Amino acid sequence: MRLSTVILTILPFIQSGVSQASGSGVTTRYWDCCKPSCAWSGKATLAAGSNPVTTCDINDNPLSDYNVQSGCNGGSAYTCTDQSPWGVSDTLAYGFAATNIAGGSESSWCCACYQLTFTSGPVAGKTMIVQSTNTGGDLGSNQFDIMIPGGGFGIFNGCTAEFGTPSTGWGAQYGGISSRSQCDAFPASLQAGCYWRFDWFEDADNPSVSFQQVSCPAALIAKSGCLRADDSSSPAPFVSDNAATTTTTDDSIPAATTTTTEAAPVTTDTTTTIIDFSTTMTTTSDTTAASAITTSTTTNTAAAQTLTTTANVASSITGTSSAISVATSTAVIFAIATAIVNSVTAFFFFSGGH
Repeated sequence: MRLSTVILTILPFIQSGVSQASGSGVTTRYWDCCKPSCAWSGKATLAAGSNPVTTCDINDNPLSDYNVQSGCNGGSAYTCTDQSPWGVSDTLAYGFAATNIAGGSESSWCCACYQLTFTSGPVAGKTMIVQSTNTGGDLGSNQFDIMIPGGGFGIFNGCTAEFGTPSTGWGAQYGGISSRSQCDAFPASLQAGCYWRFDWFEDADNPSVSFQQVSCPAALIAKSGCLRADDSSSPAPFVSDNAATTTTTDDSIPAATTTTTEAAPVTTDTTTTIIDFSTTMTTTSDTTAASAITTSTTTNTAAAQTLTTTANVASSITGTSSAISVATSTAVIFAIATAIVNSVTAFFFFSGGH
C-alpha cells in the first residue's frame, strides 16, 4: 500500500462535515396549497422506509398515493396544513420552504434541511430550521420561500379549490395579508401558522439569512414523512443565544431538552453559546464546564457554523459528549491524521515496502 493511498483514505474523514451547502441567502414567503414538488416520487434518493413529502386530500387527510395530481392542476393532492411553521422557543422555529440552492438541484435539496440564521429585520439573531419540500421556478439563487399561511399564493393558487377561498381573499398575491387580525378568518388548521408570522416572526418582511445544511430534526420528518438517505452526513443543528441562561426544548430529538447555566452573567454581547442538539447536557453551575461550551466573539455566523462543524467532528473522534473548543478540535483532527501518516511511513521504512 502506498503512502498516497493512506492519505486518500483518511482525507474524507478530515473533510467530512464541511461539504454541505452553506452561505448567505434571502427569504420570501408563500402558501399556495398546491402539492409540493418534492412530493413526487424520484426527486431524491431517500432513506429506506421513507417516502416523498406527504400530501393531503381536500379534507386534510394524508394520501398514500404519491402519483396523485396536484390540486393546482385539477387533481386532489394539496399541502397538508400541519406543514405550517411553529415556534420551538423564543429564538428557534421549525418549518418548510421551497428552495433554490446555488450549485444544486432538486435531487440535492429535496427533503434536505437548512438552518437559517436571520441577519436583518426584527428577527435578526433568531434561528429557523426548514426542510425543503418544494422548488420554485421563480426563485433566485440561495432563496428560501418559507411556507407561511397567508403569505401570498405566488404563481399558483390551490387554496380556492381546497378551501373555497376567493382568489384575492388571503391578501396580495405576493406577500399575502398585512395584519394579524386577518388570520382570524382562516381555516382553523391554518390559523396557528398564520399567527406565527406576526408573533414569533415579528412580521419580518423577507429578512436575509446565513444558512447551513444540517441533519433534519425528527419533528420535521414526522410531518413531511421524508428523510434523505444522506441526511446523517450533515452536521447536527445548533442554536446560538446571547442569554446567560439558555433553555431549549426540542421535541424532535430524544432527551434533547438542554439547560445550560453559567455561574456568572455574560459580560459582553459578543459571547455566543453553541449548543449541539446531538449532545445531551446536564445542568451545571461549574464555571469550567460552562466555559467549555462558550466561545467568545463568534459574531460572524459563518464562523460559528464552521466552529460547530469542527466540534462535531472532534466529538465523534474522542467519543465525548461534552462540547469541545474549536482549537482543540482542529488539533485533534490533524494530530490523528499526522499519527496515521507517520505510522504508515515508519512501517514501510522498516519493512522495506512500497
